[in-house]
Parts: sequence; structure tokens; C-alpha cells
Amino acid sequence: MNTYITEMIKRKDLLFYLVKSGLKAENRNSYLGYFWWLLDPLLNVVVYYLLVHFILGRGGENFAVFLVIGLVAWRWISTTVNTSSKAITKYASIINQVYMPKSIFPLAFTFTQLFNFGFGIIVIALFLIFYGIMPGWQIVFLPLIIIVQLIFLIAVGFILAYVTVFVRDMDHLLSHVTRVLFYSSPIIWEGGRLPAEYSWVVDVNPVAIIITSYRDILMYHSLPNITGLVFTGIISLIVAVLALIFYSKNEHKIIKAL
Repeated sequence: MNTYITEMIKRKDLLFYLVKSGLKAENRNSYLGYFWWLLDPLLNVVVYYLLVHFILGRGGENFAVFLVIGLVAWRWISTTVNTSSKAITKYASIINQVYMPKSIFPLAFTFTQLFNFGFGIIVIALFLIFYGIMPGWQIVFLPLIIIVQLIFLIAVGFILAYVTVFVRDMDHLLSHVTRVLFYSSPIIWEGGRLPAEYSWVVDVNPVAIIITSYRDILMYHSLPNITGLVFTGIISLIVAVLALIFYSKNEHKIIKAL
């Protein structure tokens, strides 16, 4: 395990290169380029605001801010899940020629989407200013929430990248899994709207805990779900470490499968 981590540290230049190339590849053939990082979450908010608020007649005061926080946080989750799952198979030609820790690839995709999330934070800030919402001192918990979400996504990315090497149908399955996760989390609806017997869906859902925590500190001037965040962070960290141990002992299987 120590040797494996040492090898990952030695390959940090590769990690930086993968993140940088990933950022360039996302907007390679786009006229607007990096502006899409700001425009994409904005357009998502417009679509769901029209659907939920005007057509369905749901959503209360400052619903647009409610939406933008949920959609920006969800975008980091969904894009990381989809890209990390294909991280190893995408670079199969390189992996078969040169030895390198395979866990670097899903790790790079996760950090790439973290960079994109930074632009989403700018969009959230613009909405807060437009609606006259000034976060309180609770905003000091923002780094904690981001770190917990990052660790959670790293753990998920490690698992999905490895499984996809052997189960190529995972890519098709994930599109349905993420759709279920989207509608089972309070991204475009409020958690309190669920019947009492289904409230556990929000209580144990790490996505719901993370997104609700963002709203607590940015919109409602209240403390985030610290217990839920710490629990999610610890479990995710344990899973990530176990995944690295698994990678260090089973990387030869990846090469054979590719």
C-alpha cells in the first residue's frame, strides 16, 4: 500500500496533465469555450424553474436560489460519476504500454470536475447577490462540505472506474442510476415534502445531506448537518482507502481485461 501511494505521488505530474487535458477536452470544439461552465448551470436553473415553478406551480420564495444550489452541486456529482466510470477504459492504450497506478485516472476526472464546480460557485454567488441573500457566519462550513463531497466522489470514482473495466454495460446502467438518484434527492424539490414514512430517503442519502448542507449555510443561515457530513466523510474516506488497497493488489487484472 505504501509503495503504491509513493508511486502515485511520483506520478503527480501525470495527474496534473490529465486534469489540464480534461479541462481542455470538454470545450475543444465549442464556440463559447469555458463560458459554458457558467452558462450550463444557468440554463439548467431556467429549465427547471419554468417546469417546477410555472408549470407545476411548486416552489416558494427564492426558489431560483434553491434550484441553483441544488443543480450546481448535483452537476459535480453526476459529471464525476459519468466520467470517472470511463476513466480507465478511456486511456486503455496508454495503460497497456506504460505502468502507472490506475487509480490516478478516476482521481484526475474527479479533480477536473471540482475545477468546473468552482465556476458553479460563481453562478450561485451571482444568484445570492441578485436575490439579496447574504450568507451568515455559517459560510465557514463551506470548505468542509466541499471536502466531504470531494472525498465521497473520489471513493465512488475509484469503485466505478474499476468495475467498468470488467462490466462495460455499467455506462448504460449508470444513466438510469443517476436519474433515480436525482429524483430521490432534494435537488428540485424540498426534502420536507416527502411523506413521513419516506423521510429516511433524505436522512441516509449522502447526496441529500451534502446538497441540503449547502442550502443551510448559503440560504437559511443555519448550521449544516454536521453529523451527516462527518459520517459521510469518514465512510467515504474508509472506502477510498480500501479501494486504493484493492487497486494495489489487483491492477494486473485491469491490464488483462483491457
